[in-house]
Amino acid sequence: MQFDIFSLFPAMFEGPLSESILKRAQEAGLLTIALHDIRAYTTDKHHVCDDTPYGGGGGMVLKPEPIFRAVEAVLGADADCPIILLTPQGRLFTQEVAAELAQHERLALVCGRYEGVDERVRQHLATDELSIGDYVLTGGELAAMVIVDAVARQVPRVLGALWAAEDDSHATGLLEGPHYTRPAVFRGWPVPEVLLSGDHARIERWRREEVLRRTWQRRPELLHTTALTEEDLAFLSALEEE
Repeated sequence: MQFDIFSLFPAMFEGPLSESILKRAQEAGLLTIALHDIRAYTTDKHHVCDDTPYGGGGGMVLKPEPIFRAVEAVLGADADCPIILLTPQGRLFTQEVAAELAQHERLALVCGRYEGVDERVRQHLATDELSIGDYVLTGGELAAMVIVDAVARQVPRVLGALWAAEDDSHATGLLEGPHYTRPAVFRGWPVPEVLLSGDHARIERWRREEVLRRTWQRRPELLHTTALTEEDLAFLSALEEE
């Protein structure tokens, strides 16, 4: 899978995208991440990419010309590539959206800056708009890093095992349950006995119940949009009675 990221500050990506899982995935040829400096597509000697807004007001607005030139030069005739503008006004990025985007062979991410981008970029270039939350960042670079990481996890073999991302929080609509490792007792706090029992059926049921318990305690609204078994519902009823 290929990511093309368009930014005024491509150096911001060098650390996060060149470590850990993303680094190994690129070395294995599973991911290609290309950084494109929007300033390189200006035509004036000062490489100006922003200007004051028509009609007045505070802040600066990214000009349309260098953004259009950059995206069109890089993507060429690849009409199937989604062009995603990162903006607080976009649709909310979720695990479901990450899985949706992972179905594409290539994604283009355009990082907004300052007061925003010229509206013609939104209207005539971008095919989608995403926000990673209801808050405002200095620019779209951090949001792009989040999206690349979350989408890359959905690409087969990036995490190693094919099923590795299937039990992540939100992947099934619920939160992930607790995990334990050695030592069996730490500062007097033991690992739950069931995990040491060797009884795989009991372990799987315990894990399912802990997923339900954690979701019920922290994000109960998720339970209303997830398919639950009769056994799940009985456990949740018992929790409510407690």
